[in-house]
Amino acid sequence: FTSTARPPDTRVALMMLSTATMRTAIPSLMSTRRLLSTTANLADVAVQKMRNIGISAHIDSGKTTLTERILYYTGRIGSIHEVRGKDGVGAKMDFMELEREKGITIQSAATHCAWGDHEINIIDTPGHVDFTIEVERALRVLDGAILVLCGVAGVQSQSITVDRQMKRYSVPRLAFVNKLDREGANPDVVIENLRSKLRLNAAAMQVPLGLSGEHKGVIDLAEKKAIFFDGANGDEIRIAEVPAEHENAVQEKRMELLERLADVDEEMAEYYLAEDFPPADALRAAVRRQVLALNFTPVFMGSAFKNKGVHPLLDAVLHYLPAPREVQNVALDLARDEAQVRLSGASDDPFVGLAFKLEEGKFGQLTYIRIYQGAVRRGDTILSMADGRKVRVPKLVRMHANEMEDVEVGEAGDIVAMFGVDCASGTTFTDGKCRYSLTSMFVPDPVISLALLPAKKNHPNFSKAIGRFTKEDPTFRVHTDDESGETIISGMGELHLQIYVERLKREYGCECSTGAPKVAFRETGSQRSQFSYTHKKQSGGAGQFGKVEGYLEPISETLGQGGFEFENRMIGNAIPPEFLPAIEKGFREAIEKGPLSGAPVMGMRVVIEDGMAHAVDSNEMAFKSAAKGAFKQALSAAKPLVLEPLMSAEISVPSEFQGAAIGLVSQRKGTVNRMEGNEFATIDAEVPLDNMFGFSSDLRSVTQGKGEFSMEYKMHVPVTREKQELICKRWREQSEGKGSD
Repeated sequence: FTSTARPPDTRVALMMLSTATMRTAIPSLMSTRRLLSTTANLADVAVQKMRNIGISAHIDSGKTTLTERILYYTGRIGSIHEVRGKDGVGAKMDFMELEREKGITIQSAATHCAWGDHEINIIDTPGHVDFTIEVERALRVLDGAILVLCGVAGVQSQSITVDRQMKRYSVPRLAFVNKLDREGANPDVVIENLRSKLRLNAAAMQVPLGLSGEHKGVIDLAEKKAIFFDGANGDEIRIAEVPAEHENAVQEKRMELLERLADVDEEMAEYYLAEDFPPADALRAAVRRQVLALNFTPVFMGSAFKNKGVHPLLDAVLHYLPAPREVQNVALDLARDEAQVRLSGASDDPFVGLAFKLEEGKFGQLTYIRIYQGAVRRGDTILSMADGRKVRVPKLVRMHANEMEDVEVGEAGDIVAMFGVDCASGTTFTDGKCRYSLTSMFVPDPVISLALLPAKKNHPNFSKAIGRFTKEDPTFRVHTDDESGETIISGMGELHLQIYVERLKREYGCECSTGAPKVAFRETGSQRSQFSYTHKKQSGGAGQFGKVEGYLEPISETLGQGGFEFENRMIGNAIPPEFLPAIEKGFREAIEKGPLSGAPVMGMRVVIEDGMAHAVDSNEMAFKSAAKGAFKQALSAAKPLVLEPLMSAEISVPSEFQGAAIGLVSQRKGTVNRMEGNEFATIDAEVPLDNMFGFSSDLRSVTQGKGEFSMEYKMHVPVTREKQELICKRWREQSEGKGSD
C-alpha cells in the first residue's frame, strides 16, 4: 500500500506493524515481561508504553541527522534541517551556536516524541571522544540505545568506546547501519565488524534494496516484505513483494538470522534444527527476549540523510527495546548499611531519582533527572542523599532540545528537568520516605592541561564561568599551580579545552589566552625496593620520632597500571594503630610529586612491615613525615621512570593517501596496529599524546583536507630514555630557577 504524510501538526506516525500487532505477536513473552493486569493503574499503563533511548556513535556517523528525521516523522518538528545545512537553521538538537558552526554535537540534548501510542524520550549524544562524559551520563540513565554505524567506515574508535559504555551499564541496543547511500557502503562488512571488533552476536533484520546511488529502501526479513520510502521527505511508505533479484539474498540472510538466534534462544533452536523458519510473531518475540537479555543485537539499515529506513527503526524501538519497568535498577539502602534494593519502577512507591546532567538556564540551574520510582510534582520538597538537604522543586519541565514545556508531575520512567535545585551531577534525590542512593557514573581522568590567562585580570565573570563549567562537566578540572600561580584547566583533549575557552569568550565576555598544552606525565618505580626510615627531631621539650620499615613495589607487571595502594602487614603493634592513618596520609601526599619531573606517582604499592614508636615523642605529624621520607628513599632505589599517556588513534583517509598518513604516524613515534578498507583506509595506531599536537592540521595538509582522525586515552607507558633525560633536565632547571629567586 501507499501512504501519504499529512501536514506536520496532524501527521500520524505510520508504522509498518501496528502496536496491536506487536502485542499479539509476542504471547510467549507474557510470562517474562511484567505486563499489566486488568487492575493496573493508568500510570503503570503509561510506563509500559514508554521508551527511554539514547542515540550514540562515532563522530560524523549521522546521529543528529537520524534524530532530526525521527522528530520529523513523529510530528515533533514541522520541517527537516541539516547539521551543516545551507539554510543556516541547523538541526534541532544542535542548538548551541558552537555546535552549528563546527557541525558537531558538543553536549547531549534531550527531547521526547510519540510513535503510535508510545512515548519515546530521546537523548542525542556527542560522537567526539573529547565529550565522552556526555555519552557516559546519558547511558547511565537510559533503558535502551541505538548504536549508529557508518555504512562505509563501519565500527570506528568511538564506536568501540560507546560499546564499552553500553556494556558497563548493561544497556540493550539496536544497531543502525547508516549512510547506505554513500559510495562504498557495505552493511555486510559492518555486521562482521560488530561481531569481530565488538564481540556482539549481531545479525541483519533487513536487507538493503540497492546501495550507494541505487539505495531505494529495505526488505524486512521477519515479514519478507520490501519497504520503499517515496516522496520528497520519505513520508510515503510503500510495501511490496520482494523483488525477484533479491530472493536468494533474502533467503540466505533469513537463515543467518535464525542461526544466530538459535545459538541463544531455545525456541529458535527448535525451528533451526527442524530447518523451518518461524512465523514473524515468534521471531520478533525471540529477538525481544534476547535483546533484553543482552544476548543479541539486531541490525537495521538505511540512510537518514536520504530519509530511508527510519520508520522501521522506530517500530523496532517499540518492538525490541525495554520499557522502564523491564529493566532491573538497583539502589543502595543507606539505612541498612548500603544493602542492595531493587527499585520497583511503580509511580505510587516512594520517590527515587538521579540528577545526571546540569545546565545553566535562564531561571537558574537546570537539573536533568531520571525518575526511577515514585513521582515528583511542582512544589514538592525532596531530599538530597549527598548532603541531607531538603530542596523545593519550584519548576518542572520536559525538554525539547533547548525548548521547555512546563509539566506538573514527573512519574516513574520519566526524564524531566528541575529549575532552582542546586546540586552536583550524580546526586540521588528521594522524598524522605526512604534513604536510597543510586550509583553514579564512571568519570575518566583528564589527559591534557592548559594554562589559562584572562586578558583582563580579575574579570568579574571568570570565576563564575569556571565554577559553572566544572559543575556541569566532571571531566573538566581546574586548579591553581602552587609554584607559578597560573590557572590550569584539564580535560579530555585539545578540542574539549578549546570549546570551553571559546565559551568563556562568547557566554561570559571573558577573553582568555592559553599556554602550551601540558601532557599529564606520571612517574612510577620499575622494581621492588626496601625502606627503613627514621624521622627524629628534638628542639627542647617533646620532640618528634617515628620509624617505618617495609617495601615499595609496582602494583602490576605492566608498569604504571593502577593508582596507589597501602597495606599494613605488621605483626604486633610496633607502631600503635592510631598512627597508621597518618602514615598512609604521608605516603599519599608524597606521591603527589615524584623526584624526576615533579609529576604524580602512579602504579605503586606501599607495604608496612615494621617500625618503632616513642612513648613521648611519637605523634601523627612525626609518622606522616617519616612516611614522606621513606617514600622518597624507596622510590629513588626503585629505578623510577617517567610515564606519558599513550593514545589509541584511528585515522581515516582515502586509500591514495594511506602511505602519507602512515608516514605521519611514524614521524610521531607511533605504532600502526592494523590497516583495513579499500576505497577508504582506516589505520589503527598507538601514539604518545605528547607527539600528537598539531596532527590534525598536518593530516589535512597531506590528504588535501580529506583525512580525519580521533583518539582516546589507552594507558600510561614509559617514555624513551632520551625523552626522560630531557624532562628531568627541564624539571631541575625550573626547580633551581625558583630556588635562586
